[in-house]
Amino acid sequence: MDQAERARRERVRLQAAELFAQDRSAVEVAAALEVSTKAAYQWRRAWLAGGVQALASRGAAGPEPKLSDEQLARLKARLELGPAAAGHGEDQRWTLARIGDLIAVMFHVRVGVTTVWQAMRRLGYPPQQPIHRAIERDEQAIARWRRYQWPALKESRHG
Repeated sequence: MDQAERARRERVRLQAAELFAQDRSAVEVAAALEVSTKAAYQWRRAWLAGGVQALASRGAAGPEPKLSDEQLARLKARLELGPAAAGHGEDQRWTLARIGDLIAVMFHVRVGVTTVWQAMRRLGYPPQQPIHRAIERDEQAIARWRRYQWPALKESRHG
């Protein structure tokens, strides 16, 4: 769940606290906020025990990220220079393993591929599948075939 969604859910819980303070029942709160009655009852118990603070967001679940936002910004700048700048001349693709090695060199931290994947996701990079194409591929010949020969084949099939 991203930060915006977490903030939206916290706003709903705080609205629930306001409704509880107006002596509204959990069923009424659930209907008003379009949430489950189970959630409303849990929020009411938390609100009764700890007030509004008990309904505040506790932040993202799980451990803290291995890389800070500042480190991620430095990593992104380095990734944009390309694999060749990091010493990978033979293949110009970033892989999770290569990025993990780069993180180890830059920040002296060893991380697994799952952590690298999460860091790339935090940076906004989408997961990608490489497209493998033959070196001998002739784009002009393909374009000619699609323009002239393919339409003729389609017409002969219907004729």
